[in-house]
Amino acid sequence: MTKIKAIDELTDEELLSGMHQKNQDVFACLYNHYFPRLVMIAEKYVKDLHIAKEIVQDVFMKFWESPPVLQHAVAFRSYLYRTVINNAINHLHRQKTIERHHLKISQDLTDEYIDTLHEEQELKIWLYAEIERLPEQCRKVFKMSRLEGLKYREIAGEIGIAEKTVENHIVHALKLLRSRIYKSEQVQPRINSKLMLLFLLP
Repeated sequence: MTKIKAIDELTDEELLSGMHQKNQDVFACLYNHYFPRLVMIAEKYVKDLHIAKEIVQDVFMKFWESPPVLQHAVAFRSYLYRTVINNAINHLHRQKTIERHHLKISQDLTDEYIDTLHEEQELKIWLYAEIERLPEQCRKVFKMSRLEGLKYREIAGEIGIAEKTVENHIVHALKLLRSRIYKSEQVQPRINSKLMLLFLLP
């Protein structure tokens, strides 16, 4: 098989077939595409980025060593998500911090739930990429506000600018992000209320 550049170049059947044939290019393709998305899912449960990465790496290592036999090729994404979520919950169980709703989630991992999680991570990755395209100072202020949860007063004191300047940077960032969203036919209809609250509201 020729060297793979992107996951879109392969069908679901080719992805699974490549895994069973120990094709390293196919594995790298899957790993590079799904790793950041699965890490974000694991971190939602374990609340620790380092542990989340270890969980996902372990899932991929076992996936490489013993690829699953699935009834349908398109089920491989659900398999990855379910395995990562269950491993994250098992980690919590080992740490004796598991809660009842985590147990319920592990028993009710429907395809609809998996699809919702996947779409949420896709939108986050798109938004993170757009945030990185903001002007340098504007990007720094926006990330401190939205990702670190700092107040305008705290940002102003840390950077050494006026609180009004912080507000202006946030307004400018929101204007740019909204403009890019409305221009994107693929993303605009999929922005959900949680992401609006986190990133796009004043």
